[in-house]
Amino acid sequence: MPNPIARTEDIELRLLLEAIYLKYHYDFRGYAMASVKRRLNQARERFDCRSFSQLQDKVLNEPGMMDELLTYLTVQVSELFRDPAYFRAIREKVVPHLKTYPSIKVWIAGCSTGEELYSFAILFREEGLEERTMFYATDINPEALRKAEAGVYDLERMRLFTENHRLSGGKSSLSDYYSAGYGAATFDKSLRKRTVFSDHSLVTDAVFAETQMVSCRNVLIYFNKDLQGRAIGLFRDSLTRGGFLGLGSKETLRFSPHADDFSDFSRDERLYQKRGAH
Repeated sequence: MPNPIARTEDIELRLLLEAIYLKYHYDFRGYAMASVKRRLNQARERFDCRSFSQLQDKVLNEPGMMDELLTYLTVQVSELFRDPAYFRAIREKVVPHLKTYPSIKVWIAGCSTGEELYSFAILFREEGLEERTMFYATDINPEALRKAEAGVYDLERMRLFTENHRLSGGKSSLSDYYSAGYGAATFDKSLRKRTVFSDHSLVTDAVFAETQMVSCRNVLIYFNKDLQGRAIGLFRDSLTRGGFLGLGSKETLRFSPHADDFSDFSRDERLYQKRGAH
């Protein structure tokens, strides 16, 4: 027999997500519910709410509450050159194709606090592509975008970042790209001089640019199948013919309605190439 308390909680959860969408236009209704529920339970504990209904009341009526809640609903766990084999494959296999373009646009979708952006900026500088590339770094979390634009990270993380950079085939020392002080590493402003930071939702927004590469890693795992299909459709529509799509290590196009629009380019590293005439 179904647990009536659990059922009531699930109803309250869906009402909370509906309220967030109606008031703030952030749409988490198609996210994987188990993940959303776990994160909102953490928020309930943090804000001392007995129920999702009480949390909903705070979100609707207390200024600044939605910004705080976004830190729970959006996952901000990343590192420079995360999964170094992915970046090595881009360096060795994708870059030779990109070098044939007079200008390049790269979309980092779900850029979080910017680690992936700086990984691309450094890699493209080392490969001589920086001056002809424009990066679009997008996320739904304004606070994460502010951190990405600042480019300041805990100095203790640099050891891991440095090792990742080396394993990705880095052609210089990572320390060439940042200055250290007061326990923080600040990446050189020149790395983001060709970057547009922008609020963009894969759930509700449209394509905004024609690109030669899209990198969206460890975002789709939080979406249900319909939202995954929508996001991959956006990437397909953004990419030029022969453009490249990179996904996270636990993500795949195999079950997507758009799978036939792409060919496997580097299967182990989840890199795909757009087919077709446009």
